[in-house]
Amino acid sequence: GIEFSLDSKMAQRGALTRRHHREDDGAAAAAAAEEDDTEKYNRLTLMEEVLLLGIKDQEGYTSFWNDCISSGLRGCMLIELALRGQVELEKNGMRKRALATRKLLAKESKGDRPTGDVLLDEAVKHIQTTDPPEGVQDWIELLSGETWNPLKLRYQLRNVRERLAKGLVEKGVLTTEKQNFLLFDMTTHPVTDQSTKDRIIKKIQDSVLSKWQNDITRMDKRTLALIYMAHASDVLENAFAPLSDDEYETAMKRVRELFDVDPDEESCKPGANEVLWAVVAAFLK
Repeated sequence: GIEFSLDSKMAQRGALTRRHHREDDGAAAAAAAEEDDTEKYNRLTLMEEVLLLGIKDQEGYTSFWNDCISSGLRGCMLIELALRGQVELEKNGMRKRALATRKLLAKESKGDRPTGDVLLDEAVKHIQTTDPPEGVQDWIELLSGETWNPLKLRYQLRNVRERLAKGLVEKGVLTTEKQNFLLFDMTTHPVTDQSTKDRIIKKIQDSVLSKWQNDITRMDKRTLALIYMAHASDVLENAFAPLSDDEYETAMKRVRELFDVDPDEESCKPGANEVLWAVVAAFLK
């Protein structure tokens, strides 16, 4: 449709302008297609991206041995809320305090569904209604249900992996199957839209290879968070598996550089997201 109408307009112009316009229009159409693609891709939350990295394509479940992904996904939620402007760390007083000692606060939000994402809404509601407030490390544990205090068990978000997988089924990225294991039936979610998963993998690879910035402050915050949280969830390795030996070595060297930073220092730099660094600090310590 677009190309046809553009071509018919072009037919009325001279040869020179025709060539220029065709080049411009080609570039514009490509940019629009890419933007449309990015839009669709950006609809995935950090939690969904990390889960997708962890899900085995054909089998449709995360590794049974992975016990990090549960708390990793909670970290993703806090960063996702921060990137959407829903939560922040309490202000520093006269003295600068370590990220680990500062409490997490919910910003004023309008309506009952501040984020439009069920899991994020649940998490932000807990943060809003908790008095006195808790720190980031505490929230990761509370939302995971890792608490000895029976009064605090109500903060646990249940069936997070299954609910995230169902969301990805609705978005057409995963599908649902029943697998019969020896003693039980299990619902699995194999990958149907491989291109979406490949794009996440490529985004991570590019960020530490062809698009490496050498300066964390210039890295895209979402991509940076994805690398840290994929590592915290023990699924980062899956993004690097397809690389050649040389690329793998370079990628891992740069990832190690990211893990060697001081989150407290990074959080003071202009434009930094304090909650992102507080979550990273909780997992790197």
